[in-house]
Amino acid sequence: MAPTHVLVPLDGSPLADEALTYALETFDCRITVLNVVAPLDTGMSEGGMLEPGAERRAAADERATNLVERASREANEAGKQVETAVETGDPAETILGYVEETDADQVVMGGHGGTRNEIVRRLLGTVATAVVSEAPVTVTVVR
Repeated sequence: MAPTHVLVPLDGSPLADEALTYALETFDCRITVLNVVAPLDTGMSEGGMLEPGAERRAAADERATNLVERASREANEAGKQVETAVETGDPAETILGYVEETDADQVVMGGHGGTRNEIVRRLLGTVATAVVSEAPVTVTVVR
């Protein structure tokens, strides 16, 4: 069955960009692009080495806005429209929550390499692995 709402999480990586291109070329339905800003006091935040502060938060928010706006422009160039969203939280948990909240029935995302001692994480990446293993919908990982 063809999806009616595809969620494309973006993180600014080339594989996430490829996931968006794939979704735009493959699906003729509602598409939402989502960027998750990790809280600046977590280990996943932009290195997690600097003190959280208003300047870093503003920079992270600006980067997220730029990512979803760029995705919107790419969609327009392809003759499509996308919905955009920026959320704050743990990336995997936020993506999974967004699926539930918006009734997305397909996720298309980029995969990233992870630790070398776990083959699944190395092949997919930690966020993609969590989403694939926990999502109640079909997940396509672009590599």
